[in-house]
Amino acid sequence: MASKFKELKEAKISEIKDKLGKAEAVIMVNYQGLTVEEDTELRKNLRDAGVEYKVYKNTLVTRAANELGFEKMVQYLEGPIAVAIGYEDPTVPARILNDFSKAHKALELKAGFVQGEIFDENKVKELASVPSKEILIAKLLGSFKAPISNFAYLVSAIKDKKESESSEQA
Repeated sequence: MASKFKELKEAKISEIKDKLGKAEAVIMVNYQGLTVEEDTELRKNLRDAGVEYKVYKNTLVTRAANELGFEKMVQYLEGPIAVAIGYEDPTVPARILNDFSKAHKALELKAGFVQGEIFDENKVKELASVPSKEILIAKLLGSFKAPISNFAYLVSAIKDKKESESSEQA
């Protein structure tokens, strides 16, 4: 029986290591005090954005984090902690959790582990204010488009002016 329990524990640690290793961002929150309805709403918001939200035993996350060399993360694994794991855009889990915590005071941002760097609660809030990757790309493309559009408008205006001058001379 003990070896079966140990196998299950090792499998869970392996699962956590796999998820942490692939993650762009891991945001840790204290969820204690959320109602079932609030927790369900939060899980849905995160799932819709492609973010995993899990509650693991802190001892298992600690072992997985230590084995991956993420020791800085361990200090925040006290009390009832849930983790939101984002695999693509590191701002998404931070943004969703931060927005949700503003409306639901029971949810408390603890820390984040983003691209190998530990973020305290304040840095997680800063990260949440960064626009998503899609918005940043759209802004970048818009900034490329503006000078080109202005140039095209200028060339068109010069062409129109020359055409009007030549028709006046004829």
